[in-house]
Parts: sequence; C-alpha cells; structure tokens
Amino acid sequence: MNELVAYFDRIRARTMRLVAVVPPDRIDWTYKPGKFTFGDVMRHLAAIERWMYAENAQFRPSRYESHGRELADGYDAVVAYMQRMHAESMEIFAALTDEELERRTMTPGGAELSVRKWLRAMIEHEVHHRGQLYLYCSLLDIPTPPLYGLTSEEVAAQSASAKR
Repeated sequence: MNELVAYFDRIRARTMRLVAVVPPDRIDWTYKPGKFTFGDVMRHLAAIERWMYAENAQFRPSRYESHGRELADGYDAVVAYMQRMHAESMEIFAALTDEELERRTMTPGGAELSVRKWLRAMIEHEVHHRGQLYLYCSLLDIPTPPLYGLTSEEVAAQSASAKR
C-alpha cells in the first residue's frame, strides 16, 4: 500500500504544479457556459478523492455531493481545500491493510471491485481531469509546467541533436 500511496502523492504533486500556474483571476473561467470552470475541476478532484474514493475504500457509500463554490470560493480557498482533502484521503489510504486492498467495495455505479483496483481508477480519474486543466491553460495561452521535466519540443530537439 505504501507504494500506491506514494505514487498517488506524486500524481497529485504534478497536478498541483499545474494548479499553481492557474491565474487566480481565472478560477471561474470556462470555455463554455455550463461547463466546469478551473475551480470546478479543482474542487471536483478534491471532493471526489475524499468523499467518494476514500469513503468507498473504507467500504462506506460515497458522500460526494458537489464541486461547487460552497466547498471553497476563490483561488486560495480552492487550493487549501485541495490540500486538506488530499491530506485526509492519504491518511485513510495509508491505513489500509493488504487484506483490505484485496477486499471488494461497492462503487457508486453499483460495480464491485477490489479496493486496489478502485484506487487505480482514482489515479486515472485524476490524470483525466489534469488533462482538462492543461487544455484550459492552453486555450488561454497560459504556460504550463512540463509533466516529467522536458516539453515535447525539448524532447524533439534533443532527439534531433542525438541523430547528428
């Protein structure tokens, strides 16, 4: 379990590096009325990690209700909410035993699967929404941090120089 917890913590750290470049005055921006704003995506990641994935990992029903401003309003409050929900979730995940990881839990959609697989789905969910945040930044010409240290352009340039 420690390996999964550490891995997810690194996944969230990459998400938070991206969150850090979102201009505070754009927290409520969306590309189209009725769609998630930056803040909605950020609150969604925080709330669903804690109130759905962590609850289900404890063999409890989901308590996820919202990604709205009532959870946290304004950039600093949203970032603090993300940090608080992640810390609570990580404490729950770190306490899971190997036996609990193999036990089956009921997802909100009515599927039964092992807690281990459910937590892997959580990571995939995080990456999906991080991609959404990258796209939002791209639409607004906000420079974003590279995911693993190099941008695709830097990788291409290094590959080209290696061929010479």
